[in-house]
This record gives sequence, C-alpha cells and structure tokens, in this order.
Amino acid sequence: MSDAAAPQTSALSQVELDAFTSQLITAIKTVFDPEIPVDIYELGLIYKVDVADNKDVKVDMTLTAPNCPVAGEMPVNVKAALELVDGIGEVTVTMTFDPPWTPDRMSEEAKLELNMF
Repeated sequence: MSDAAAPQTSALSQVELDAFTSQLITAIKTVFDPEIPVDIYELGLIYKVDVADNKDVKVDMTLTAPNCPVAGEMPVNVKAALELVDGIGEVTVTMTFDPPWTPDRMSEEAKLELNMF
C-alpha cells in the first residue's frame, strides 16, 4: 500500500482545533462594522475560516455592500485582531462578494440588537 492511500491526520487534535477556533471567533468578534453596532461575526460577514495544521488561518469575508466605505480597512482590521491570538501562524483575509451578503446571514443576537424582528 502506498503512502498516498494513507488517511490524512491532522497535527491538531479535535479538542485543540475546537479551542483554537473558539479563540479565533472571540478575536473576530472584536471587529465591528462602523455603521452598525454589531460585530462582523454576528452580522454574518465571515463566510469561512480555515485552519491549517501549523495554525495558519485563511478567512473569507464580505461586507454588507460592495461600495462600503471601509472596504479597504475591514480585512486589515480582521487580520490585526486575529494576529493577537496566541500561537497563530500566518493570517490571510480575502474579501469576496459571492455570494452577496443578505440580512438572512445575521445571527439571532444581531437581529435582536438591531430590532429586526
């Protein structure tokens, strides 16, 4: 049997990955949309967070609108917040507008905060 057929195992245990992911979410929740008093995680602006075995992190995110005045700042703010997480590797934040953000992506917490019920 060749090595290529061997199952891939992660250098991080599930417990370690869960704890690290929790730290990442906590860091992301420190970044707020300047026009809306809710953090970007609860707004549903974070589409994906990938963690590599060496704790490099790749984030796909969006904004509430493509012409948002902080489009250039927001990925920088997310990267800076994540880089404060102990033990994190390289952080890459990519902006996407596919699919476009809609209020349906917001958490119940965000909807309550904004009285959207």
